[in-house]
Amino acid sequence: MASLSFNSSTLRTPSSFQSQKPISNYTKPIKIPFTFPSKSPGSWPKLRRFGGSRSSVSIKEEVEIEDEKEEEDDDDDDDPTVELCYLDPETNPNSLTEWELDFCSRPILDIRGKKLWELVVCDESLSLQFTKYFPNNVINSITLKDAIEGISEDLGIPLPDKIRYFRSQMQTIITKACNELGIKPVPSKRCVSLLLWLDERFETVYTRHPGYQKGAKPLLALDNPFPMELPDNLFGDRWAFVQLPLSAVREEILSLESKLVFGSSLDLDLLGIEIDDNTMIPGLAVSSSRAKPLAAWMNGLEVCSIEVDVARASLILSVGISTRYVYATYKKNPVTTNEAEAWEAAKKASGGLHFLAIQEDLDSDDCVGFWLLLDLPPPPV
Repeated sequence: MASLSFNSSTLRTPSSFQSQKPISNYTKPIKIPFTFPSKSPGSWPKLRRFGGSRSSVSIKEEVEIEDEKEEEDDDDDDDPTVELCYLDPETNPNSLTEWELDFCSRPILDIRGKKLWELVVCDESLSLQFTKYFPNNVINSITLKDAIEGISEDLGIPLPDKIRYFRSQMQTIITKACNELGIKPVPSKRCVSLLLWLDERFETVYTRHPGYQKGAKPLLALDNPFPMELPDNLFGDRWAFVQLPLSAVREEILSLESKLVFGSSLDLDLLGIEIDDNTMIPGLAVSSSRAKPLAAWMNGLEVCSIEVDVARASLILSVGISTRYVYATYKKNPVTTNEAEAWEAAKKASGGLHFLAIQEDLDSDDCVGFWLLLDLPPPPV
């Protein structure tokens, strides 16, 4: 199975970081500006391409065919114009119920001197990988609908139940195409595999394409709206910066499947995040007397990340594509500032990995909601 990996680094937890210690009760949010965190270094190995079925041949003939096929694959790997259509043969097609999709222009000009568009589709596990270029004069919901149907037919897999996408500018086209196919469109930045794949393709494909335009800015840049006031139904009673060893985080991930716990996880093995089990992962714990209803509300928001604005003593919650809330504020003083800075430093040291936990009490060992989150910058395309 194709995978991705971040460059390994020594992770440290600042000594000033406090575990399971409340900072403040929820206070009235204030509006503040926000910037994306710095990008974590990363690289992906080359992704495998879809191979058709083979007839029975002798061992010698098969070896010769394999050698020729490997040479052809190597040539394809070096050709940035080659399109990708791959399905992991060990994957159950019926398990691919959720796809991640991007349909956008690339910093590449076609023979007409117009920007080339590309459809990129995958699933969270990268068992499905598909790319296809399009001229800019056929970009509409009909083209997208036909392409989605084509993926299903060409690879012999059913249409998905959901398709996640992260560009608000493409919402109309994607929504219309999905609705006509009976697929639920989900606007969300929790397209981690897709976002990292696009980052990899920029370095290994787009910049090597003969039509590449150096310095070209993305046509559909991601929105970064001013944060809004938090809806009443999303308020908790108390919150605290906390930390858990990675081993405990993995246990919480397992509880999402084994218990009635709301939340969402990330495939750390697929992401190749090589962190020792004893490494402390920063998180935010929220307690509420109505913890289960609160977790249920949060579960429908496609929670993406949590960011601390130290200057404004505020926490920013990002959900969906471009919705950002001032999640909470705290009284600014040297102690709380140091703790907030330590939390952000710990998050950066772990490659952006962090979590949100909703509990009935901050002293409890159990969670009713748990979301494993990963801060990612916008893609370069």
